Amino acid sequence: MPSLRLLRAGLWLRRAMSRCVLEPRPPGKRWLVAGLGNPGLPGTRHSVGMAVLGHLARRLGVAESWARDRRCAADLALASLGDVQLVLLRPRRLMNANGRSVARAAELFGLTAEEVYLVHDELDKPLGKLTLKLGGSARGHNGVRSCITCLNSNAMPRLRVGIGRPTHPDAVKAHVLGCFSSAEQELLPPLLERAIDLLLDHIRERSQAPLLGT
Repeated sequence: MPSLRLLRAGLWLRRAMSRCVLEPRPPGKRWLVAGLGNPGLPGTRHSVGMAVLGHLARRLGVAESWARDRRCAADLALASLGDVQLVLLRPRRLMNANGRSVARAAELFGLTAEEVYLVHDELDKPLGKLTLKLGGSARGHNGVRSCITCLNSNAMPRLRVGIGRPTHPDAVKAHVLGCFSSAEQELLPPLLERAIDLLLDHIRERSQAPLLGT
């Protein structure tokens, strides 16, 4: 049976989403931040985007506010960053269908593709390397490709978290779907902190100016 706290959190989120959709947007910006990955596989390299979202929720004080929303098949949490509202999203669909959850949430909250941040793993960058890319192609990432298809746009900014590429091409699938090694896990906490700093700094900067695709 769900706890009373979870039931209350779910009710609060449904009411908050209803207000966001039906009422005029509040002062300040609103952004959707989606951590791409496979539900049920939080410790794998391919789901490092979800790990970033979990860390981000703790940083913003909403780690206990995650609630399932069946309309977009995702777990959602609402957070504040000054006068900026963040909609945090972890899809409950497989990576290849993450875009369906992201696009539906964007629709519910009245957001454009430019107001949707994607956080995902990046094979072609070593572990510990972070980049924030503004739009562009999926570069072979099926979760990003799904988002581009479902949002009908490639304008979403993406925080790419390096996971490294194995030397042998045949080892790529096992590497991506595998868990971080013990040595890699020691690097994760500071990596997640830096990822959040980069993401929030970028959101703050964009929130200060008109949305011009910057």
